[in-house]
Amino acid sequence: MQGTIDGFSYGLVTPFVAYLMACLGGALGLRCTTRSMLVTHSWRPGWLALGSAAIGSGIWTMHFVAMIGFTVRGTPIHYDKAMTFASLAVAIVMVGVGIFIVGYKGARGTALFTGGTITGLGIASMHYLGMASMSLDGKLEYDTVTVGISVAIAMGAATAALWAAGQVRGFLWSVGAGLVMGLAVSGMHYTGMAALSVHLHGTAEPTSGESPAALLAPMLIGPLAFLLLAGVVVMFDPLMVMGKPTVAPVEHKPGIPAHTHVHHAAHRLRFRPRRTVEHRGPRTPQNR
Repeated sequence: MQGTIDGFSYGLVTPFVAYLMACLGGALGLRCTTRSMLVTHSWRPGWLALGSAAIGSGIWTMHFVAMIGFTVRGTPIHYDKAMTFASLAVAIVMVGVGIFIVGYKGARGTALFTGGTITGLGIASMHYLGMASMSLDGKLEYDTVTVGISVAIAMGAATAALWAAGQVRGFLWSVGAGLVMGLAVSGMHYTGMAALSVHLHGTAEPTSGESPAALLAPMLIGPLAFLLLAGVVVMFDPLMVMGKPTVAPVEHKPGIPAHTHVHHAAHRLRFRPRRTVEHRGPRTPQNR
């Protein structure tokens, strides 16, 4: 028996909140990635790790906030907690691999393609592992083509977002990239959900059970708290907003002309020979 799926049982509330979570995690993570490119190598791993955790937590929170509004008529839905948190770990680790590649190799060429591909696959893996954590009286089935489209969206979005993080163009640039990434991640999620169909077994009596909100809300507290703490780090770090390196080169400091020492050297070389050109003899009567 084919199950009736409703992905918007709370209306537009869950998609909107899910999108905000994806934007928050994306913006914080990309800003941390940008920040890592402005510091010495000793601080870079810390910023990249924070960015990985922010993006991973953001997309994981987005997924399960959206799943609060997901119901299947005729069967209650339960979630395996171990697999649910395993999907969070997969998201953070795979996103971290992609971000570290871009953070150390630069957001261009092969490094950008490799980092974006791994990050996108991490987003898609988190989504489908999270879906596998669901337990209901039925079987989940997916349309292969639509699944492929959702994975391609995740990879393209991740590559574009990492490229934007590598441009180092200030706070507003990262916010804009985070908004785009949030839209793409949400689009990937709902594209993946469109590929889903549920075939009910009909072996159990329909029961009310616990709502998805009651099951998922306690799991979301930790990642939400982490995103808030990461937001505080961003707000109280001036360089995260300014987008400038810790120590600016002399030629780029305001009020100091570039290559000043070169002009002084040229000036000395130009006038020094004039002092030694003429040699005057003794002032004797016959020379006057």
